[in-house]
Amino acid sequence: MSTAAAESPPAKRRRTDSGIENSALIEGLPDHISEICLSKVNRPSLLSAVCTRWRRLLYSPEFPSFPSLYALFVDSNSDPGRVNPSVRFMCFNPVSSKWDPLPPPPPDPPLHRILYRHPSFISFNLPIQCVAAAGKLILIAGSNQQLSPAISHPLIFDPISSSWSSGPQIGSPRRWCATGAYDGAIYIASGISSQFSSTVAKSIEKLDLTDQNRNNRRFNWEKLRDMRDLRFSREAIDAVGYRRKLLMVNVKGDAIKEGAIYDVVKDDWEAMPEEMLVGWRGPVAAMEEEILYSVDERRGTVRKYDDENREWREVAVVDGGEELLKGATQVTADSGKLCVVTVNGKIVVVDVAAEPAKIWNVEIPDGLEPVSVHVLPRMSQPDFC
Repeated sequence: MSTAAAESPPAKRRRTDSGIENSALIEGLPDHISEICLSKVNRPSLLSAVCTRWRRLLYSPEFPSFPSLYALFVDSNSDPGRVNPSVRFMCFNPVSSKWDPLPPPPPDPPLHRILYRHPSFISFNLPIQCVAAAGKLILIAGSNQQLSPAISHPLIFDPISSSWSSGPQIGSPRRWCATGAYDGAIYIASGISSQFSSTVAKSIEKLDLTDQNRNNRRFNWEKLRDMRDLRFSREAIDAVGYRRKLLMVNVKGDAIKEGAIYDVVKDDWEAMPEEMLVGWRGPVAAMEEEILYSVDERRGTVRKYDDENREWREVAVVDGGEELLKGATQVTADSGKLCVVTVNGKIVVVDVAAEPAKIWNVEIPDGLEPVSVHVLPRMSQPDFC
């Protein structure tokens, strides 16, 4: 906000030639004081309903952002046996309850070269791996037509500036790997490069995305201590950031599992305790990197990990809620809610702060299938009206 605007006398409500409302945010107050007052309202939809000026303020870079849902979609109408679906990124506007497309990312790597379906894998979708860290969305791993790594450097979307940028070259580009984030840094571990390599399968790299590090000329990937074995390169998995550690389980479904824990402070590995591993019956996420939740992919039940007693406890949900969560494939946790992607192409929200937990579906755009969801600050839209 300019000094001139802040010091000018209160303006009466009027409209410019373009028809956009041009007035003081709150009659009788300088705009910078008005912004502080309005930022205390915890329901953006209330502000949006008052006037155009307040609605525009909600999406300006100067106003404190509110959480929004971001999703990676693929076209669901393409022939799975012949056509690779297009990849799209969209943001759900919680005020208008509409999906807005993100600006086009940089042309390298071209999104149409990232495979989700391949004729050789009729009943299997190839993973496209994204993570959220430091308030940004990062596309980090996928496969190309030759079934080699499609991404050599991450694509980073910043909601505040509403722009994409390319991150530094990954030391060992890979696919079918473990990806995750903790405390503003992203991690990529194990996986397969163009061909299987024991060196890549045991390696882990870190990229710190905090503003302090991004402004450093040495902003680059850091190689960390190798994993103890090769068993985490079988499929794409999540590295769940939890209490200064990354939690990884090597396979999904009902197969026999092995868990590993990476200590981000000590740069060392340890085995996952059996009482923690037993709860990995579907996707797992950590709320504010402090509380673990899991969603049982077969039963649809939600569990919370009790770290003190080292046991998983079931979370009570509203009647019929488990049916909506069956087939869970991915979950993210933020602001007291779980956002779940299911195998039948649904996005389901679980309000675990309520007792019992409330559950509802988020309507998705026609012709699109969600792959993953993430919670980030709302996307700035200076021209929003």
